[in-house]
Amino acid sequence: MSTEVVPEKISRTVRAYFLAIRAMDPEAIANTFAEDGTTFDPVSSPGITGRKGIREFFESIYQNFKTVALDEDSVFVAGNGAAVKWTGHGTSINGGEVRFEGIDVFEVNEDGKIQTLRAYWNPAEMIAQL
Repeated sequence: MSTEVVPEKISRTVRAYFLAIRAMDPEAIANTFAEDGTTFDPVSSPGITGRKGIREFFESIYQNFKTVALDEDSVFVAGNGAAVKWTGHGTSINGGEVRFEGIDVFEVNEDGKIQTLRAYWNPAEMIAQL
């Protein structure tokens, strides 16, 4: 059984993830994950494991936007992770404005890296606005 990760370390990791999202920096996002970390974004999709795949995933998203960001509305740290209710907003490369919401559930390892991220949101809701 793994030891519990201190809440401050989890908070720092989550903050770093969202700062990297807002900076539209795929490399910084990938670096918030463990080498073998996995994201399910959205949760119904197959997982993407490893920093290279995660970086490429975010690069593919960002090529469709002039700006896109997620703002943390509420952060709940417990055990070895956190749940974050967020609001997303952005402008597509065609000038369309988007607004969407979701919840990310993080599992953070002892090194303060994201081991697993499960994103609960509906991409179709965002795509329909474009």
